Amino acid sequence: MSKNVFLGLGLAVAGSLPFSYVQAQADAGPIPRVVAVASGSAEKSPLDQKLEKNYSQLIDEFFDFVFETYPSWGTNVGLHQYDHKLEDFSRVSVAKTISRLKDFQVRFKDKSFEQLPAGQRHDVELVSAFINAQLLDYESLRSLENDPDKYSSLIADSVFSLTKRNFAPPQQRLESVVIREEQAPRLLKEARENLIAANVPRIYAEVAIEQLPGSIEMVQTTIPAAFKSVTDEKLLARYKAANDALIKDLKDYQTFIKQEILPRTRAEFAIGRENFVKKLAFDEMEDEDLDKLLAQGYSELHRLQKRFKDTAAKIDPSVSTRECFEEISKHHPKPEQLVKSTAAVLDGLRDFCLEKGIVTIPSKEQVTVDETPSFLRALTFASMDTPGPYETNAREAYYYVTPAEKDWDAKRVEEHMRFYSYPDLINTSVHEAYPGHYVQFLWGKSAPSKVRKLLGCSSNAEGWAHYCEEMMLEEGLGKVTLAGASEEGGKEAGLRLELIQIHDALLRACRYIVGIEMHCKGMSYNDGVEFFMKEGFMEKANAVRETKRGTKDATYMVYTLGKLKILKLRDDYKAMRGDKYSLKDFHDNFLKCGFPPLKIVRAEMMETH
Repeated sequence: MSKNVFLGLGLAVAGSLPFSYVQAQADAGPIPRVVAVASGSAEKSPLDQKLEKNYSQLIDEFFDFVFETYPSWGTNVGLHQYDHKLEDFSRVSVAKTISRLKDFQVRFKDKSFEQLPAGQRHDVELVSAFINAQLLDYESLRSLENDPDKYSSLIADSVFSLTKRNFAPPQQRLESVVIREEQAPRLLKEARENLIAANVPRIYAEVAIEQLPGSIEMVQTTIPAAFKSVTDEKLLARYKAANDALIKDLKDYQTFIKQEILPRTRAEFAIGRENFVKKLAFDEMEDEDLDKLLAQGYSELHRLQKRFKDTAAKIDPSVSTRECFEEISKHHPKPEQLVKSTAAVLDGLRDFCLEKGIVTIPSKEQVTVDETPSFLRALTFASMDTPGPYETNAREAYYYVTPAEKDWDAKRVEEHMRFYSYPDLINTSVHEAYPGHYVQFLWGKSAPSKVRKLLGCSSNAEGWAHYCEEMMLEEGLGKVTLAGASEEGGKEAGLRLELIQIHDALLRACRYIVGIEMHCKGMSYNDGVEFFMKEGFMEKANAVRETKRGTKDATYMVYTLGKLKILKLRDDYKAMRGDKYSLKDFHDNFLKCGFPPLKIVRAEMMETH
């Protein structure tokens, strides 16, 4: 899972999650502007120059509006003039936001933009899709009315984003924390006013209740620990007052959800076929018939299941497929060694990518492995959190793995840790780091436009990371011994890695199918859990987590959807390039597009090479 997704904003965006000091605002400067004059533009006609100027001004105006509306996202992308602001979800503010979005929706339909160069026309499509996605959420999906977690997790992330990277001196960042924490009660008040208990799916309330203790713990312990070096007594006193108040308000909000929301929730969580189709169209620019997409998902599932059984038989034909997999899964780090064991494989993966000529890695910057922040553990096993495209001072990138909780019993801990078997540490690190999300992030810093730096989609980002898993095996990763990757070697190590990679692909194929089936075809939550267990060979605890995620993340089919489209693009690109084709050339040209919908990537790669 990538964390380069601004939750609740539809399309993926550069920076971390869905979603100061006055001197810091001055130091941060204005939002980077679009430069209308490109090379050779002196030869453009006055009409062309005026067109590009109008386009550039509209892009700048739009992102000014976006970051004023979603200032937490501004922090995450590295625009620190927004650090002292927090989202306003009052009904008056939301009505204004919807009105502005509709105004921009019309303005980006300007017929004159059809005369822009191809790259800018594609950027207009990308912005228009982003606007449509926001309006879909506000007017049809209505997450502000039905998702209690939206508010508390936004507060937690907005504060954590000021803490995790040293983009400014601690005292300056702490002042921004204080200002945001002082605004948090207002946002929680808006939550109480906006939420309609009868419209809240019960599972949404349960997720909010499950995540809130992590948010509270983060505010109580993580934030204070990060600012121990601050000595300004006046600021510390103000911080203590704001922090104590926020802890109380979060606990009161938790009680509010338990007592006022949960008892009156509805069982139904499905967004319905119409909304699902629109969400795919706006988030991913995917317009293929849904039934055809579902058939492709089942086809991929069956292909993977056959490979899974065949590979297990090669490893040990004397046991069942499930027994073979479970035996491999039993070999994993101790819970307290998870971070260290994950970090141990990264250098080997990076070296493999360079030695095999798989992709250009445009920086020697390293990624840091750490535990998933407590407020994000309910729905994810592993994720990548990278600095935003406009972050200039702090370059820390975090590869998060979710630890077993201290209050779990031995059975649940074991089920959880089986997700982190030694071969799975390799495959997950391929997905999250090399050459997956982290490498794509490194390329993203040189994306071709402001729009490409800020907007993209999950079928590209998650599709790329998932595609990399099988591709790396095709290129011989299974024949390489990586330091720290296993407590057991032998000639079957490559087959064990292959089996685990297929199992992870089965998980994504199950997500693809369960998402469509639950939201469009009437599959129940319990049937979703059973599907993951039976068809994906998953432990129950992990199947529950995956199904729970699917109730909120309806289109988490994007992993397999993107992978299949990238494979088709690779075949077509190879046929077009002929003798000039190389895998590295394909990957480099893919990544330099940014991470827009694959429809745009295909157009640019197939038309310009």
